[in-house]
Amino acid sequence: MSNFLKILGPGLIFASTAIGVSHLVQSTRAGMIYGFGFLMAIVVINILKYPFFEYGTRYAAGTGESLIDGYGRMGKWAIGSYFFVMIVSLFFVSAAVFNVTAVFMKELFQIQTPASAFVPLLLVIVSCFGILAFGKFTLLDHLIKIVGFLMIVCTLVSFVLVLIKGPAIPSSDFVAPELWSLTTIPFAIALMGWMPTAVDLSAWNSLWTLEKQKSSGYKSTVKQATGEFALGYWISAVLAVMFLTLGSYLVYGTDILVASSSADFFNQVIGLFTGAIGEWSYYMIAVAAFCIMYGTSIGVLDGYSRALKRSCEVLFLKGTEVNSKWYLVALMITATGGFVINYVLSDNPKGFLLLVDIATILSFLFAPIVAVLNYKLVTNRKFPKEHQPDFLMRSISLLGITVLILFSVVYIFYYFGGFD
Repeated sequence: MSNFLKILGPGLIFASTAIGVSHLVQSTRAGMIYGFGFLMAIVVINILKYPFFEYGTRYAAGTGESLIDGYGRMGKWAIGSYFFVMIVSLFFVSAAVFNVTAVFMKELFQIQTPASAFVPLLLVIVSCFGILAFGKFTLLDHLIKIVGFLMIVCTLVSFVLVLIKGPAIPSSDFVAPELWSLTTIPFAIALMGWMPTAVDLSAWNSLWTLEKQKSSGYKSTVKQATGEFALGYWISAVLAVMFLTLGSYLVYGTDILVASSSADFFNQVIGLFTGAIGEWSYYMIAVAAFCIMYGTSIGVLDGYSRALKRSCEVLFLKGTEVNSKWYLVALMITATGGFVINYVLSDNPKGFLLLVDIATILSFLFAPIVAVLNYKLVTNRKFPKEHQPDFLMRSISLLGITVLILFSVVYIFYYFGGFD
């Protein structure tokens, strides 16, 4: 137990980062529109993606270096592919997360800013930047445990109360939407793109594992590190099912239309919860939603900044670590890029869900590339044989890669008019 407490952190940071847009927005929206139609898809995609995230922790604990270093050892094509994926997704993903968090902050604290609609967004970005710039990994590690605990408790209480209340009474003229039709492909891809999160974020696990070892002074074994990661991963998977259930129980089958703007969506979700549970639960639900998104914002800002810094070092400086101040530069680039994307889409009334869908679809289309890279790293001869994944993990990995490629091909054909 003493050793477990020394390594506890990276898995919880992953969970807090994952349980954000994919759960609170996409899973809830899936339940609202399709009921339990996507339940098996959520369960299956969590299982199929698990190895690729676990390999990040496995590789770091087994070699003492990050996945990004591993990509560099595979060749320019590998690190170049990862760098391209990261740069393309970095700004859209961070922008989507900052956007949702800012809206939740504005609604929770009733921030009225007639002079500038971007004040909540700036508050989120600046506060996250300050936490990471001055507190660095140690503060992130401690803060995420507090935020994660509040998030899990509030979500669990809400879930139990909604189950006790029972599902909403369906409308007499309700017609269930067709599932897995051509029109649902974009939503299905977006839902699974970030379920539980984007595969390219697996490199963050390796960076957080190494940083935890450095800050704690304790070098975990591969078994300890992967066990701690598994705890965080499966917590996020269970919560995804909970949010799907909440959306299904509260909206599916009724005449309620799912809001398309960020503020309306937040108020709709909170209103539905309080209507089903009681007005007394407003702040419990609102705090849970904000904690979920704020923890995700911190994790995303830190993860992308660490990955940007390390990938530049591996790609352009042959792996030589530059001054730690370059982490601050990476933070500034990520934060600024997220803000600019939000500013550009600010005039679009459906910019919120458009931003979410763009980010999640990009993540899904890039997933096969990173999945293949991760699998090759932990199964090649240079990786210690005693740390390599067993037959079951290898089998799930190959099946996962196949499924990710097939879905990507289906979406590309759909997008370019390959289907009538």
